[in-house]
Amino acid sequence: MLVHEIPAAIAREAGINVKQVEATIQLLDGGNTVPFIARYRKEATGELNEEHIRTIEERLQYLRNFVKRQEEILASIEEQNKLTPELAAAIQATTRLQELEDLYLPYRPKKRTRAQIAREKGLEPLAETLLAQNKTEGDVLSIAAAYVDAEKEVLTAEAALTGAQDIIAETVCEQADIRALIRKQLWQTAEISTELAVGETEGKEFLTYKEYREPVKRMPSHRILAVNRGEKKDILKVRLEANHEHHIDLIAKQVITKASIFQDSLLAAITDGYKRLLFPALEREIRSLLTENAENQAIRVFGLNLKQLLLQPPLSGHIVMGLDPGYRTGCKMAIVDATGTVLATHTLYITMSEAEQQRAADYVLRAIRQYGVTLISIGNGTASYETEEFVAKLIQAHQLPIHYIIVNEAGASVYSASKLAKDELPDLDVSLRGAVSIARRIQDPLAELVKIDPKSIGVGQYQHDVNQKGLSSTLDTVVESAVNHVGVELNTASIELLKHVSGINATVAKNIVAFRDANGSFNSRAQLLKVPRLGQAAFTQCAGFLRLQSGSNPLDNTPVHPESYSLTEAILAKLGFKPADLANRNTLKALQEQVQQVSAEALAKELQAGLPTVRDILAALAKPGRDPREDLPAPLTRKNIVKLSDIQPGTVVKGTVHNVTDFGVFVDIGIKTNGLIHRSELSHRHFKHPLDVVSVGDILDVMVIGVDTDRNRIALSLKQVPK
Repeated sequence: MLVHEIPAAIAREAGINVKQVEATIQLLDGGNTVPFIARYRKEATGELNEEHIRTIEERLQYLRNFVKRQEEILASIEEQNKLTPELAAAIQATTRLQELEDLYLPYRPKKRTRAQIAREKGLEPLAETLLAQNKTEGDVLSIAAAYVDAEKEVLTAEAALTGAQDIIAETVCEQADIRALIRKQLWQTAEISTELAVGETEGKEFLTYKEYREPVKRMPSHRILAVNRGEKKDILKVRLEANHEHHIDLIAKQVITKASIFQDSLLAAITDGYKRLLFPALEREIRSLLTENAENQAIRVFGLNLKQLLLQPPLSGHIVMGLDPGYRTGCKMAIVDATGTVLATHTLYITMSEAEQQRAADYVLRAIRQYGVTLISIGNGTASYETEEFVAKLIQAHQLPIHYIIVNEAGASVYSASKLAKDELPDLDVSLRGAVSIARRIQDPLAELVKIDPKSIGVGQYQHDVNQKGLSSTLDTVVESAVNHVGVELNTASIELLKHVSGINATVAKNIVAFRDANGSFNSRAQLLKVPRLGQAAFTQCAGFLRLQSGSNPLDNTPVHPESYSLTEAILAKLGFKPADLANRNTLKALQEQVQQVSAEALAKELQAGLPTVRDILAALAKPGRDPREDLPAPLTRKNIVKLSDIQPGTVVKGTVHNVTDFGVFVDIGIKTNGLIHRSELSHRHFKHPLDVVSVGDILDVMVIGVDTDRNRIALSLKQVPK
């Protein structure tokens, strides 16, 4: 492949136009971010979405590296004076890295092998004689005897023959077509087998794999990662099982093409090469690729779950009491106002004596009334059930007009001990900061969760077993995508939130906050250009994603980019309005009615503007200041507690999807234990992955189909719920 062929290759893979790919590559090479290109360069890309653009970005990087590797390989073989026109053509024609490396294998510099030692002893001509298979009469050892040479340490005819066979074994097993043949056979027919390497007590976590076999082509990613974990802990022995005799026979048919006196010697060389060189190499390769694919799948699932979690709709406008449950050290409490400012903190002992519980109830009741608490957020960790029971009883006993919500507290303790938490809440003890986080994360999940390492949020599977660099890269991309999809209020955003905005890095984010602290609230997006190290290029990337609810120009509170302000003003003028009307309730409704009736196509043609941009401007004018998360259903709140003993098979309950994995879906149904919908109980229709059916945060009606109180497990079904 040549560099100029890359756009066409990507276009074929993605099923899109070459010009779209070329335009996207040009924009990426120009330093534009993916969210910016997807949102503000639709005319150039032909309205490619963010997913398409990220795919182009990934494939572009891969193929450029591939072309670079091709050039390195060609140069290396040329340097050895072994590059033939046929080999060069084969290298340039391949588009797969594995095929490329197979072609290079015979020429790759390697450690001193048995074959190389044999070549140094002058035995290559003997190997070539055997491979030529031209003799039908005579004795192989008699021919080999001609290569006995004491000076070269070839002392016997048998030693000469063995050396020649070493050369043949390596030569045959390095042939690209033979490697491809056996690789294909292994992928189609080989199995992964496992057995315990320790006693059943020590290996109880992996008893499923005590004596286990599964074809590699059907093994799901979560089982691959589980097996790998067991092997890494020295609890499991893992092997690739294959029909070796059949594979040796296939290779022999390729190499032994006619009857000769060398057949047995060639078969012995092929057998040795397969067992010593080829199969071990392909076993490592297949195990490695299985792991890579499984890790990529786990990372993909984690990313999709995380995005849904980050995009959960905020329960804004509430004064929230956050409760971080605990036994011995007590339940930490924090009350925050509608902007997240901490109003009060306390430690409650609700699992201690009756007197302590009463004191806790009296305090909570006073605090609810004093601060006007409208919602209680309870962390789902240790003592969550007891805390929920305490809150539910309090609400019922005093007929309080409030609800509570169970919140995934994963990462709260990580945040509490972080430098960021110390900077944000310097006057609070580390134990109380978690309660603040639990309260704030329902007011605006995105703004709070970006402060936590995504790996600590707990919506993945085997996230600690996968490639950490790949995981971090994917999760950073997910956070960037979510933040820019929602937009960020410039005058209240934290450094952690700002640094994920398109075009803004950590240094610039700190500078924005420092500028805001020194000069007061921003009055316009244009003021960003006064921030140190935020130049015109960064401004172009970030401006459209930053919002100003109380800025001087109402367009600053919309996703309209400043570069399109003049076009927006022209559109408003055509409709009989001006930008100030966006901030006026009386005129806004009339404007919104006009926007619904106008033809985007006609406006674009009349104003000689791009249709996608005009459509986006009209959408922004229809709902200025709109949060895209408003379209999603609000999180599920409760007033009454449900006990495990109350749950009976056949009952239909309402729950919130907490995590989606390859094998099923975990659902919070309002009790201490999440229920599991196995993938077989998700849908009557065919689907590839549970994520095709549900997402994190979805609110579902599910049927209880099994309760195991001893093992604390609840089995749920989505497909059995009456329609």
